[in-house]
Order: sequence, then C-alpha cells, then structure tokens
Amino acid sequence: MLTATLQGQTFAERLGWSPQQVVVILHVDDVGMSHSSNLGAIQSIEQGVANSWAVMMPCPWVSEIAQYLMEHPQVDSGLHLTLTSEWKPYRWGPLAGKPKVPGLVDYEGCLWSSVAQVLASASAEEIEIEIRAQIDRAKSLGMPITHLDSHMGTLFAHPDYFERYAKVGIEHQIPILVAGGHLTHARKENGEAVERLKPWVEKVWDAGLPVIDDLHTASYSWPANEKPQRLRDLLKSLHPGITEILFHASEPSDIFPLITGSSASRKGDLEALISNQVRQTLTSEDIVLTTWKELARRRKEVKP
Repeated sequence: MLTATLQGQTFAERLGWSPQQVVVILHVDDVGMSHSSNLGAIQSIEQGVANSWAVMMPCPWVSEIAQYLMEHPQVDSGLHLTLTSEWKPYRWGPLAGKPKVPGLVDYEGCLWSSVAQVLASASAEEIEIEIRAQIDRAKSLGMPITHLDSHMGTLFAHPDYFERYAKVGIEHQIPILVAGGHLTHARKENGEAVERLKPWVEKVWDAGLPVIDDLHTASYSWPANEKPQRLRDLLKSLHPGITEILFHASEPSDIFPLITGSSASRKGDLEALISNQVRQTLTSEDIVLTTWKELARRRKEVKP
C-alpha cells in the first residue's frame, strides 16, 4: 500500500475516512445477464470478498436476481444501465420499447452491439427515456437501487448522455458512478472520458451524491489464471482514497461459452474474488471495504 498523501483532499476524506486510508469497492458487473452471471455474483458476495454488484435490467435472467434480492435485501445492488446488446447469439432490446427509442434499436429490434453505433444513432432524449424505463422495472420488481453505473461505458461516451444520466441520478438521489479524485487508473484506462467529464465531478458532489477517487476496469484483460495474483498486486499498490475495482464474475454452465467468448475470464474473476489469499491481502494491507449504500449514507452526513 502506498502511504504518501496525494495532493489535495480525497473524496474518502470528505466522507470521513482518514487521509491515508485506502477504501475499496469490489464490484461485480453484468448481474442478470445470465444464470451463470447470477451464480458468479452470488458466490462472489456470499463466499468471497465482493461487496457490490449492478444488474442489467433488459436481460433475461433479471427475475432470478430480483427474487434473490427479496430474500437478501442487504446486498449493495445497483443498476448497470444497459444501452447495448453485444453478444451475437444472445440479445435483448430496450425496456422502453422500439417506438419510444428507435435510435437505440438495430435491425433485429435489439439494442445496438457497440457504443459507436449508439453514438451514431441515439439522441440524449432516448437515452434518458431508457434509463427511466430500467429504473421503473427495478422498482416494479421491488429491487433495491443503491447506485447507477453504465454497461460498456456508454453513458460516459458523450457529454449529453452523461448529463441525462446525472440528471436522473440527482433527481432520484441515487448515487451514480463518477470518479473525480486522483484518477490513477481511470486516467490510464480512459483518459479522454475522464477529462471530458471533469466539470461534472463537483456538480454531482454539490447535488448531494458521493464521488469516488478512482475506477479500475482493466481486470477484464488480465489472463484468467493470473487474476487472483493480479488482484493481490493491485490491492497492494492502491493510493489512498476510494477505488472501485470492476469484475464480471460468473460460474460458467455448459452453454455459457455459447453466449460469450469471455467465459474463462469471467470464471477467473470469480476465482480471484473467492481467493483466501486475496482476503488475506485485504487484511494485511488494512484496506477498508465499502459499498455504495455506505457512501450515500456518509454523503448525507457531510455538510454541503
């Protein structure tokens, strides 16, 4: 763990942690995408060190995770706002319906496969309509919504999209994923978006929502068999502040490789998150685990 204080106050400090404290969210994306995704996420939290996840509301296996959340309402469960459908044989469409969001729909009637296609076709108004439809479905299913983030980073790809995302989060007072601290990993992994969205950081904070200091998304590209050690190394290198680390933990079934070519990588994420060595590293490095639910509570206790 690095002990040198970075210039300026971290958002962790603003939320009441000490200047030297490393605070981490170990977060699982793509929950609800498949049965394998749900199993991996549940194992990561029940047997491992993951402490947060986000659900893809347009996907076929959302009802299973909604039923799980009815029995486990304490889980830090957000919405992985989904505006793309990237797998060729396994697809989904917008919850708002094609007539309301035609710019989000491809020739199959599904969401576009790539962020670039969304950017070329969808208006900010359609983006907001679909965000609201996904929140509405989660509420209809009785699901908690501890935070909002963005599948494939679509909402970070254009300032007008991000504005609608922030608008809805602020209106509902649901924390949104936005990093604005030292940005050690976020700047390396997506520097253009970091700079483009910088003006929003204090706006989100001033609206009463928490902000984190850094976001690490590169675990997706780690070799599957190296993920436990890579995670241990990452945890030892983190700067003080709040860092969210993203995973796509899954427990592959026989058919899961037919959905995605990343089956082995996602199994590797699960192995990292249930690793006893990773758990020991969290303890030895004195890392604090937090959740979006806790960030929201702490933000409410801080003066504007």
